[in-house]
Amino acid sequence: MKLLRCGPLNKEKPAVLDKNGKIRDISSHIDDLNPQNISLTNLEKLKKINLESLPEIPSSERIGSCIVNPGKFVAIGLNYSDHAAETGAKIPTEPIVFMKATSCIVGPNDNVVIPKNSKKTDWEVEIAFVVGKETKYIKEEDAQDHIFGYCLANDVSE
Repeated sequence: MKLLRCGPLNKEKPAVLDKNGKIRDISSHIDDLNPQNISLTNLEKLKKINLESLPEIPSSERIGSCIVNPGKFVAIGLNYSDHAAETGAKIPTEPIVFMKATSCIVGPNDNVVIPKNSKKTDWEVEIAFVVGKETKYIKEEDAQDHIFGYCLANDVSE
């Protein structure tokens, strides 16, 4: 199921991309893709909806960020060996975990704020996982049971 958020900035509606590539409004079933609604239980409910019965959203509508008001944005540094090598860094033996401001999450065609004193802005494409239930001290083999979904992300940093 391909979920997204469409509409003017700060007025997005939750939506789904149906099997024919049409964007469908699911706001009658869920008010937004936010921490209160992102759960594996809600995902199962959404999968049961007849998508073709939902109102269509024009494809020209702005696509917003994939989630609004996430609780955390946790990142893993130098997780791609080629990127570590191109930066001259040693490949870490353990994950480098750090936090990013949730305010940096924007839609695919939205502006990205670059600090005015930035000297070498860098970007890389990443895969972002949206966690769908409380997750603490889980075993590696249980991790996938906690994933609500994923999206592509551009990691923009200095």
